[in-house]
Amino acid sequence: MATKKAGGSTENGRDSRSKRRGVKRFGGQTVNPGDILIRQKGYWYRPGANTYVGKDWTIHAEIAGKVVFHKAKIKKFNGSRDLETIISVAAVAA
Repeated sequence: MATKKAGGSTENGRDSRSKRRGVKRFGGQTVNPGDILIRQKGYWYRPGANTYVGKDWTIHAEIAGKVVFHKAKIKKFNGSRDLETIISVAAVAA
């Protein structure tokens, strides 16, 4: 008979890789076409003028320019209007 209980394995000790989501280019920064502006899961931020959305909700710059953030009320599918943050790219005169 054992004089010490078997240790067994722990249920802790695991963690997933960080997804590195978030804002990559902030307001006022200059960007080139195709630059990643925001990595997100779902529509935390909405795409505005001169931006496009990738299949994983990543927002990219469509043209070269400066990043602009603003808030606007967006109508939802249930009829309510919520304040959402919109990111767009303003063209810079050459």
